[in-house]
Formats: sequence, C-alpha cells, structure tokens
Amino acid sequence: MRLTRYFLPVLKETPAEATIASHRLMLRAGMIRQSSAGIYSWLPLGFKVLRRLEQIVHEEQQKAGHIPMLMPTLQSADLWRESGRYEDYGQEMLRITDRHDRDMLYGPTNEELITDIFRNSVASYKELPLTLYHIQWKFRDEVRPRFGVMRGREFLMKDGYNFDLTKEDALHAYNRHLVSYLRTYERMGLKAIPMRADGGPIGGDYTHEFLVLADTGESEVFYDSEVTDLTFGDREIDFDNVAECQGVLEEFTSRYARTDETHDEALFNEVPEDRRRTARGIEVGQIFYFGTKYSDAMNAAVSSPDGGKVPVHMGSHGIGVSRLVGALIEANHDENGIIWPESVAPFKVGIVNLRQGDGAADAACESLYGQLMAAGLDPLYDDRDERAGGKFATMDLIGVPWRITVGPRGLQNGVVELTSRRTGETEEMSPEAALAKVTEIYAGL
Repeated sequence: MRLTRYFLPVLKETPAEATIASHRLMLRAGMIRQSSAGIYSWLPLGFKVLRRLEQIVHEEQQKAGHIPMLMPTLQSADLWRESGRYEDYGQEMLRITDRHDRDMLYGPTNEELITDIFRNSVASYKELPLTLYHIQWKFRDEVRPRFGVMRGREFLMKDGYNFDLTKEDALHAYNRHLVSYLRTYERMGLKAIPMRADGGPIGGDYTHEFLVLADTGESEVFYDSEVTDLTFGDREIDFDNVAECQGVLEEFTSRYARTDETHDEALFNEVPEDRRRTARGIEVGQIFYFGTKYSDAMNAAVSSPDGGKVPVHMGSHGIGVSRLVGALIEANHDENGIIWPESVAPFKVGIVNLRQGDGAADAACESLYGQLMAAGLDPLYDDRDERAGGKFATMDLIGVPWRITVGPRGLQNGVVELTSRRTGETEEMSPEAALAKVTEIYAGL
C-alpha cells in the first residue's frame, strides 16, 4: 500500500479521554474512532490487525478439529427464558422489542442459541463429539465503559461450544481448547497464562481464564513465577490423544496461578516465597466446562449406546479478539508508539523514501515495493512529500516491525538501511540483502 493512497488519520495529540497506552496509541495511530460510549469504528489500520488476529484464531481452532459457523447478533428472549438466564443476566444485557412486540436481545454470549441449534439437529450419540464455534460481534451494556477496546460495550469474540456424551469426553474438549489457546496466543506473540477463575454468569466451576500480565490489567492475579517460563513452542500435538492433551493441561496449570475471585491464600503460601508474585492481568480468553446446565434446561439430549436418552455435556470457550488488539499494544509499545509482533503486524515492512522525486531513490523504492508485494510481505510505502523525521515518526507510531530507508546518498554506495522497530538497530546492506533478510524473517510465520 502506498501511503498517499491510504486512509491513515494519525493524531499528533492524545485525546483527553484516553488514559491507558493501548487506547492512546490506537487513537493516535488512526486505528479506531469512537462512535459512542464504548463503541468504536475500526479504521483501515485497526481493521487489518483485527483480521490478522481473527485468521490466527480460525487456523488454530480448525487444527483442533473445531467447525466454524456464524450465529446472529440478535437472539430471541424466549430461549434465554427457557434456560433461566433472561432475568438473571442483569442490566448488561441490551433488551429489544421488535415491531411485532417480540422480545429480543443483542447477544452477550450464545449458549442458548447454540443449544437450540444442536437439539434440533443432533439426535444420536454417534454424531458426537461435536465442537462448533463462531467469531461474532457481542454487546454488553457496561455501566462505565473505559480503556478503549479493552472494556467497550461492543466487541468481537470467538465463542466455541462443545457437545459430548460424557463428562470425560467434555473434559477432553476442555483440554483440547486449552492447548489450542496456548498455540493461538503464542503465535500472536503473547504470553497468556491460564489461571483458575470464576464461572460468573456462564456457569460451571471448572474454568480457566487466560491473562496477559500488564500494569493496566483490571484483574489482580497471584501466581508462581515458574508459570512465566512455560512455552508451548512449535511442538506438534494430536488433538485426539486424550493423554497428550491432559499432559499439556497439567504442565501449564499445575503451578499456582489464580485470579482474585478464586485466590486461596493458604495454597499460595505453599509456593516458595521467592517465586510468589502478585500482579495485574488482562483477560483475553476463558474456557468453561458446565456439564448439563443448558442441556437439562433446554432438553438437549441424544440417544445413548444403551438405547436411552441422555443430556449432552457441554462447555463454552471464548477469545476476546478485539480486546486482544489492546492487550498486544499494552505488552508491546514504547514512548514512540506501537511495536507489533511480526505475526500480527498490519504491514510487515515499511519503505521510507528520503527524497521523494529523486529519480534513483524513486526507482529503488518502486523496485523494493514491487518485490515485497510479490513476496506477499504487504509493505507500506511512505511516498509522501514529507520530511524524513515525520516519515520515521509515522512508521514508529503505527509499529511496522521492519523499515527499509532509501536515500540518494546510500544508493550511491549501493546500500539501504534496514531498521528493527523492536530493537532500534539499523544495518546498512544492499537492497537485495534487505529483501532477502525480511523474507527469511517472515518465512517461518
């Protein structure tokens, strides 16, 4: 993309309402604009990041054997009355009456709707196990939305729902989701720690939240410092292997790590004192097993091997896709702007032309731009008639991981500059070597 043809409304000043880094930087980098309290328009740069995260979530869910679909944002209140949650959910639910006086709601979650789909479509245990998921916009009418996309009223969520014949099968689905989430977050460049949590309005007493440690996190967390050393890495796993998935769960949850709702001071004190940590965390996902809570209430049963009818065991599993954008920025920024991990960056490489209109510089930039496009590296070419300092500031603000700087003086010596946004290190090399290096960096992602 050529910057002269792109919509990137960056701000020099930080709006007064932005109090945390991610909110400030998303506004300044032209990623979002507020429509009303807690509701945002996603501008092109922010939308690109959102779609990159969504693609990683889709890929990892489908590797785990989960099937994508799409449910509507509006749901019938009758389903929620059937489950008993319509009145219990509280004022966070946006209730709507349509022109025919039917009670509707803007979905904050989808347990009722997916259970209704299941009970009308699946009758036999032979069709199990089954996990369906979607990525859809949700709405919760927060009394005090704040922190930008971190605690907005409208947000993009991945919701997955498993249906299994037995508790044991459902707990394997739980473990399978935990593994897929670890892979998902690591691919995004995040350290997300699974912590024992509270079920809240979803239900169930077997649940883990995934939290990214950050000073601006809303949750107080308590953990054994050893959990921060754990990584899933590039290991391969058979998602159908019960023992293998259980082993990963034990590896990542055997050390103490809990949110404030489930914190147990006595158990925490059993952790060696030099490893006890208290911090703040940003929740970016949660997995639940809640048994037959919804299948009992809504009569979602299947035939069993012995010929009877049994309610299915269920769980739900969420990832806050739009919240992840804020969490990534909270974990990856400096005083100059955002520092995107390569896997989620909206543009992989930036090209800065130091002297727009110079024949040699223009030709070199055009050549690099064409070759980077051909390599699938989605470059951002700053072809504006702007001072070099302003171009560098824009690239730093929006967080492009690698910048190739082209100028007449360097070209006379046959070199360009390749700069890492994360480290600030700059190397001089030929244009061909710069192209080869960034191609190699992205080859494994």
